[in-house]
Amino acid sequence: VAWSLAHVAVVRSFSPAGRLRCALRSMATTFDPTAFYGAAQPEATKAYVMQQSMIRVKDPAASLKFYTEVLGFKLIMHRDFPQWNFSVYFVAHGVGDVPDDEDGRWDLCMRTPGCVELTWNYGSEGEDGAVYNTGNSDATGTSDGQKIRGGFGHLGITVPDVYEACQRFKDLGATIHKSPNGGGMKGLAFVKDPDGYLVEVLPQGPLVTKPLDCDGVAVDGGAGYKDNAAK
Repeated sequence: VAWSLAHVAVVRSFSPAGRLRCALRSMATTFDPTAFYGAAQPEATKAYVMQQSMIRVKDPAASLKFYTEVLGFKLIMHRDFPQWNFSVYFVAHGVGDVPDDEDGRWDLCMRTPGCVELTWNYGSEGEDGAVYNTGNSDATGTSDGQKIRGGFGHLGITVPDVYEACQRFKDLGATIHKSPNGGGMKGLAFVKDPDGYLVEVLPQGPLVTKPLDCDGVAVDGGAGYKDNAAK
């Protein structure tokens, strides 16, 4: 989603000649994935579940508060591994009651698509400043202090109304990285979690815009598209 919207935003910002040059470059460099839409799923994989993405977090209390109270996830399982100095916490959307017993929580977790696994390495909560590199033009953890071109980009959620959701996030003290009218891509947003990881906020339906967003940015305002990972 982000690539296609970004491409449109960049092309629209160019002059007619610039648009033509961009279109010609795109014809030569984009990849056509059409054949994969009709590809048959291997029979042996039909019960597989895309169950989790894992991120490391500095402070589990701060992260769980953000993901549950701000983004509306539910903690569905956790496991402590003191022998290896870390704990894991699985949060998810769209689940009902969480079982009281460990085996029940394990079974629920392993069958729930789209969990986020928050991994806490003991002691990180006492370190100064940011601990983990977010992957987006970030110098955290580098030996030379230079920003890196990371592979990780962001997590993402969908909501009924992006503008209302972002106003709520802001009211709860969350950091809005890109408001719905900011940048070249209108109608979507990015919010930061306590470690600085980006969470994209997309609508459950077509991209729509409103005159003003939570940061007071007009729909015809905001700078052009900027890809931080390309630095």
